[in-house]
Amino acid sequence: MKSEPIVNGIRFEAPGPGAWEIERAHFLRPVTRFAVEPFTRGMPRGFAEGSARYGLLLSHFQPAVVNGFMYSQAVIYGAPEGASGPPPKLALWLLLRLHPRMRARIRQSRLAFEGKLWREDLDRWDRVDRPRATEENLAFQAIDPAQLDADALIAHLRRAQAHMEDMIALHHRYNFAGVLPAGDYLAHVTAWTGASPGEALALLQGTTPLAKGVATEELEVLARALRASAAGREALARKGDPQATLDALAALDGGVGPATRAYLDLVRFRTLGYDVSDKTGGELPDVLVRAIRAAVEGDRGAGARAAIDAKEKALRERVPAAHRAQFDELLGEARRMNRLRDERALYSDSWGTGLARRAVLEAGRRLAAAGKVDDPEHAADLALEEMIGLLRDRRAPSAAEIAARARWRETATLADAPPWLNVPPAPPPPLEVFPAPARRAARAVDAITQSVFKDAEERNTDTAVRGLSINEGVYEGTARVVIGPDDFGRIQQGDVLVTRATSASFNVVLPLLGAIVTDRGGQLCHAAIVAREYGIPGVVGTREATVTIPDGARVRVDGAAGEVTILGRPADRRAQEASP
Repeated sequence: MKSEPIVNGIRFEAPGPGAWEIERAHFLRPVTRFAVEPFTRGMPRGFAEGSARYGLLLSHFQPAVVNGFMYSQAVIYGAPEGASGPPPKLALWLLLRLHPRMRARIRQSRLAFEGKLWREDLDRWDRVDRPRATEENLAFQAIDPAQLDADALIAHLRRAQAHMEDMIALHHRYNFAGVLPAGDYLAHVTAWTGASPGEALALLQGTTPLAKGVATEELEVLARALRASAAGREALARKGDPQATLDALAALDGGVGPATRAYLDLVRFRTLGYDVSDKTGGELPDVLVRAIRAAVEGDRGAGARAAIDAKEKALRERVPAAHRAQFDELLGEARRMNRLRDERALYSDSWGTGLARRAVLEAGRRLAAAGKVDDPEHAADLALEEMIGLLRDRRAPSAAEIAARARWRETATLADAPPWLNVPPAPPPPLEVFPAPARRAARAVDAITQSVFKDAEERNTDTAVRGLSINEGVYEGTARVVIGPDDFGRIQQGDVLVTRATSASFNVVLPLLGAIVTDRGGQLCHAAIVAREYGIPGVVGTREATVTIPDGARVRVDGAAGEVTILGRPADRRAQEASP
């Protein structure tokens, strides 16, 4: 029976039969109307292509938007349309063994693991898809929408939305190439040794270089040029307008100017979120300047190789001798593929979404000048055809209606929407239901799901939050509560990032951080990866850090214990500073 819960007087109607779960990892607020079509079309298209290549039972997640909130439903390959979750145990057993298409799918899964199909995908990414995406993004970036007449801008908006959809599809086409080897390694090693996921995944440190800064290669080239240039270091050290600092660096002769321009070309139009409402790197010049300064200062993770080698040796000794060669192989594959986690986002949808934002803002400026929207940013709350209609001098929707949409998007949170529409699905079937060739993939996918999305279950208090330990070490610093990219400008060197979840878009501010704390995420989430890369303490999956820890509080992050303690609140600090 369909359930239609009402939250704060708003009815949430399921978009179809079966269970629909609210999306917590990417969209923590309502999405813009412009982004609905690219995401709901591009994500399942790319996801299904990737899962078919690896012969997985999970075909894709079908997204849908309800009252602005993104929901999704797991679609199982071979299941009837509208079915949510796996079929009943006996039906699944028969389906997996008797249905010709399912048997072919399972053969594909076996061949994918035996042939290490992800190696072919990484090679294709490096030789074909990443260069092509870069070329397409740069070509689109070369078009300044402010210089287009009305008809040309409308055509550009259509291309921008289609390009955004294609970049989202490209990202999700590489989902399993990027994470399946890590899930396979994790499932085997934890079974062999009893090690926690955090212990096993600690050995992946150093394998995701892009997590250490957007456009890592270009940023490293710029950092080297600045270390060799007194004029460059002087320009970088100047106080004042950060955009003026970037302009001064870009104008310098020698290696600094070209290196600055190459870096800015790759980051200025990448969105720092998932939606066209999120700012791009170029809109936050202060963040870019501070990231460049941190890169020039050097790599805080340097010297960690010996510690990783020691951890690897200790964990390997816990593996039964008969499996140690396989342990070496699995770890090698996970390390080989781990960089794809961030690369697929930053070279595809992060860039494509940022370029779409550029076009939407230009439309918003023209509509604001005509009095059809109150703020250029409100254009993101128009569906594409509504935006085109207003540009062609139609009068609906009104500026007041569009402003109301923007207020809802900016103020509503996950607390304003039910976590499920219709009843939650049944738990996944036991592994013995699967034919032997399909069990390995099922174990790997389960390990991924548990390690990306599962939060901690420990009880929190008013003075401490507890989560999953993702990197050892203890750090004390100022908590900076960051709800979205608009808050990036408040981050100072050495702050403790407290946020709901991170994504590859956060990479631009990561060089500034002393520790990371999140509400959501497991051992394979983005925050866990970057904490390991930087060698800084991290605690994820606390559920309540952003509502428990005040912005500006003094906190202690104990990475090994998975605990964050509030040492002093902002009011306490102000009182101490005011006392004689």
